[in-house]
Amino acid sequence: MAGFNRFGGFGGGANMQNMIRQAQKMQAEMEKKNEELASTELVGASGGGMVEVVITGKNIIKAIRIKKEAVDPDDVEMLEDLIMAAIKDAQSKASNLSRDTLGPMGAF
Repeated sequence: MAGFNRFGGFGGGANMQNMIRQAQKMQAEMEKKNEELASTELVGASGGGMVEVVITGKNIIKAIRIKKEAVDPDDVEMLEDLIMAAIKDAQSKASNLSRDTLGPMGAF
């Protein structure tokens, strides 16, 4: 048994500890990036800025702003469409930021 180590060829205890440290470091970096995403706010807009949606990099809607000119009681459907378009714009920006920050596994 002289040629075998007890870790089955994984480089011994010191190498395993290095792998654990690297994994812990990567986890800490990922947590930091996730915190950055949660605190980053993006603005999606539609109708030339008539409707704006504020969203975090973690895809949480924080606010919706609607200019008075966008409100037409006789055309509620248009306002609904503007809101949806602004939300989609904001979500697209959040998804791109997440992908750029966390890599391909970060996109939602």
